[in-house]
Amino acid sequence: MDYKSISTKLIPILLFFFCGNLKAQQKVFEPVKLVNVFLGSSGDHGQLSPAASSPFGMMSIGPQTYPNLHAGYEHNAKLFLGFTHNRFEGVGCTGSGGLLLIKPFLGDEKDELIKTVEDASPGYYHVGFENKIDVKLTAGNKSGIHKYLFPKGKKGVYIDFSHALSRGFVAEEHTVNNKGIEGWIEARTTCSEGKYKVYYQIYFGKKITVKSINEHKLNVFFDENETEEEIRIGFSAVNHDYAVINANNLWFDRLKQKSQNEWNEKLSTIKAEGDITSQKLFYSLLYRTMQSPYLISEADGSYKTSNGTTNQSKEAYYNGWAVWDNYRTQLPLLSIIQPKAFQDMTSSIASLYLSGKKDYATQKEPSNTVRTEHAIVVLLDAYRKGYKVDFAKIADSLVSEINRLDFSKPDKALEASYDVWALAQIFNHLKQPELYKKYLEKAADYKKYWNKDFKDIDKNDVDRMQARGLYQGTIWQYRWFVPFDVKGLIELCGGDENYLAQLTKFYKGDFYNHANEPDLQVPLMFNMTKQPWVSQKWMHQLAADTVVQYYFNDNSRGIDPFVDRIYKNEPKAYIRTMDDDAGAMSAWYVFTASGFSPACVGLPIYYLNVPLFKTLTYNLPAGKQFIITVNDFTKDNIYINQVKLNGKLIDRNWISQDEIMAGGVLEINASKTPNHKFGTVNQWISSMDK
Repeated sequence: MDYKSISTKLIPILLFFFCGNLKAQQKVFEPVKLVNVFLGSSGDHGQLSPAASSPFGMMSIGPQTYPNLHAGYEHNAKLFLGFTHNRFEGVGCTGSGGLLLIKPFLGDEKDELIKTVEDASPGYYHVGFENKIDVKLTAGNKSGIHKYLFPKGKKGVYIDFSHALSRGFVAEEHTVNNKGIEGWIEARTTCSEGKYKVYYQIYFGKKITVKSINEHKLNVFFDENETEEEIRIGFSAVNHDYAVINANNLWFDRLKQKSQNEWNEKLSTIKAEGDITSQKLFYSLLYRTMQSPYLISEADGSYKTSNGTTNQSKEAYYNGWAVWDNYRTQLPLLSIIQPKAFQDMTSSIASLYLSGKKDYATQKEPSNTVRTEHAIVVLLDAYRKGYKVDFAKIADSLVSEINRLDFSKPDKALEASYDVWALAQIFNHLKQPELYKKYLEKAADYKKYWNKDFKDIDKNDVDRMQARGLYQGTIWQYRWFVPFDVKGLIELCGGDENYLAQLTKFYKGDFYNHANEPDLQVPLMFNMTKQPWVSQKWMHQLAADTVVQYYFNDNSRGIDPFVDRIYKNEPKAYIRTMDDDAGAMSAWYVFTASGFSPACVGLPIYYLNVPLFKTLTYNLPAGKQFIITVNDFTKDNIYINQVKLNGKLIDRNWISQDEIMAGGVLEINASKTPNHKFGTVNQWISSMDK
């Protein structure tokens, strides 16, 4: 047998299979490696942290620094107070969460922890200190692990059961037994409007000695000869038994891999193809859109409601809402990229009306939460996108909420009118024409409030923050808040020409405030005029170019404007004082980078702009894909010349949710100069009766 001849023939075959396998490995898409979890984690630039967490995870284990920001962490801080196990990323007030503080120590437990090295990725956090203690953290939905490397000698961890951000601690109970420590902690929700309770179980991998310091604090000492220690923690919103289950059968590497696999799966729903710098920014922001609300139900479907009772459901149950912040961006994005989770979230929001929903929080919340204004709009939006909502079951509660709405301030009157309009549309779907007409007429009363406070833009207080009792924003910014009836708003402004002139004055006067949400829809509002190309310009500028911003989230118009890009992949991202608001501002970017943005929540329409990537692919259910591709893609070509959907020219500057979810190809031809005709016919403009 000629072995030499055979081997010579085998080499190309083996090389073929080897190279093919190598190419297959290279094609594995792992967006988790592109995420920078430190974006927005320094100064008042997003209120984000690098804590280890899983998608929509109730547990979030991260560093507690001195000084700390809303999420418990400051990137430039060297001094660490320890590690805590929950936080609400990106929200206002002065933060919340920060429960169950654990601090490792050597010798004298009063020694300081000074950071020397740090790295993190979704689901994982690592830090090393000057005293040679090394800490690794990982987390699942309700499970977490601390992994410590210590020098030999006296060592342990200090635990503070009363620690909470923003003085949020209310009460706690803990018991030490031969397995570890069990108990519960009750704390105030974000902005201290309500309360929530967390049950926990802490397991220690090796023998420990416990010494109580006071009623809420203790030290746990480890064997002096041991150098590796592990702490396993389980959480539950239901009871301690579930916390025990969630703390059991955990291994660090397995939990870390599971969390990162979940993040890869979630982040892979969108594939953005472009330069690595742009990809890193995109996926770092996409990551932030899937941290809350929290999945609080247990594996068997048990969950706590907002009135403290325990229920069971076949659907996953979520809590931890920031609806006023993210109903216009994050939740609509999830309706596209996470339809299963979004259906469960929709059902969870609807069920709030059966358990005593409050605009902020009840006194028996199952998790930390923020606020739920405009939940009714979210439910209408979900229903019109094909998601299940049993409106008949909650109709009386919806009416009760509408009857409690506050019309006493100019901004509140417009905000409330949006909810009233949504209720009218719901009664239309329920085929109750009399109630539909009743609430539609009530919603139309926004015109009286608008004429009173927003018509005259020549008064000297129209650019002043909190003028006339406004909560956040100015008269200039809030006058545009009629997303459900832009047709009527145009008439109130005096017709098309006056509307365009006033909008142009707003744009050129730098009255827009991207540091907060009251006027978030305004960049899209040229789409209803003869100059839709201005919206294309504005969306691109806010997402990817230098902007001038005079307004800040501390309710001020500064004399020192922000002049920079808003979205940057660095710890000091965003405009100063700008919160990410539970994924709201990240989702705004993801939409804009993808080339379409919600026109009006409750009406499933999206306005178009030139994407920030040549190609993006949305991976949809049932193997469908929605592909957005840009011809003549360059950084300077920011205007739309023409649009094709599935090869057919569409002479309009909008698409629908149905068109997106059906899959296909959206082809956008980009240009350096505006096409003054594109988008001026077949316009979509919201009106009261839609």
